Amino acid sequence: MDTLFSRQYGDLRLLMLPKRVIVLYGPRRVGKTTLVDRFLDSLGANAHILRASGDNLSEISLLSSQESRLLLDWASGYDTIFIDEAQRIPNIGLSLKILIDARPELTIIATGSSSFDLAGKLGEPLTGSQVPVILYPLSVGELRKTMNDFEIKQNLEDLLIFGMYPEIRTASSSNQKRTILNELVDACLLKDVLELERIKKPKTLVNLLSLIALQVGSEVSLNELSNRLGVDMKTVERYLDLLEQCFVLYNLRGFSRNLRNEVTKKSKYYFYDTGVRNALIQNYNPLAIRNDTGALWENFMVIERLKVRSYSGIFARDYFWRTWEQQEIDLLEDYDGRLHAFEFKWSAMKASRKTAKIPAVFKEAYPDSDYAVVSPENFLEWV
Repeated sequence: MDTLFSRQYGDLRLLMLPKRVIVLYGPRRVGKTTLVDRFLDSLGANAHILRASGDNLSEISLLSSQESRLLLDWASGYDTIFIDEAQRIPNIGLSLKILIDARPELTIIATGSSSFDLAGKLGEPLTGSQVPVILYPLSVGELRKTMNDFEIKQNLEDLLIFGMYPEIRTASSSNQKRTILNELVDACLLKDVLELERIKKPKTLVNLLSLIALQVGSEVSLNELSNRLGVDMKTVERYLDLLEQCFVLYNLRGFSRNLRNEVTKKSKYYFYDTGVRNALIQNYNPLAIRNDTGALWENFMVIERLKVRSYSGIFARDYFWRTWEQQEIDLLEDYDGRLHAFEFKWSAMKASRKTAKIPAVFKEAYPDSDYAVVSPENFLEWV
């Protein structure tokens, strides 16, 4: 996509600080490497740039060595270093600490597709010395750089069905989009998870994801998943955690401030991309003949709000809310001392917006909160 360099973190200069490593996390193929490459190209011919990759065996050996003289000789004469797929390099955090301690003027950028693996390798050695950034699939806000609001609404069905990956948004046909998504799921996303802990039952992982895909918008029972998959609950919990760390699933937990009728123990899981979700269950049908359109809409909006908060610097906790009497709110954002409540309704056009009301129990318990019903009619106000 021609505008990729204009993405929310397109100008990495804003993140460059002395003795800090810029670390870009995010799913595979959302444009991390392309974004960094275009940033490096913008530095001009006088920039001295050293590129390395966690896919290169000789560079893995060097960057995991922790040998000061060897590392400093390697970086000599360069002012900017870019390390792609850094999560594949053992002890990378210690090696980067050696470099920035000896040469605090160095600009170092690293990317990785597993927050767990990369953060674990960078964590203690680079405590207080990294600038973490998450890059998601394209956001609606970014689409506005090439499309007007009318065009976005006209393409909303396609966004829900095929998702927001850059390759998808530039594909020329539905068949091409299906091919890209199927390959993305099989060759990239699941491969990351399987490699991360050498999972012995890949079929269980795929079945777990398929079950979650069919429960989007609903609370998930670990006990039920365990029984249906024929594995213990600890295995289910570990797989779900890995899927979160590899940016496949997003865990939304229940909210409570100790009201007796609030339900908080279970979680809802959403996919970082609705196209990936649909690829897992091989359902690319038009919305008019689907029975999961409301769930797709909820998934889409929860993740779009996540992108808005992340890219706008809104530091908030997010939750869903439900009572034992089945009163529900899809999304709560807790920031600036207030609760901001969102209900996502695919069919909530003018008539239903007039009648939609915040649950009385919630309003009584949290009178300072605000509330919005978000539908295809008004969603651009919130993303």
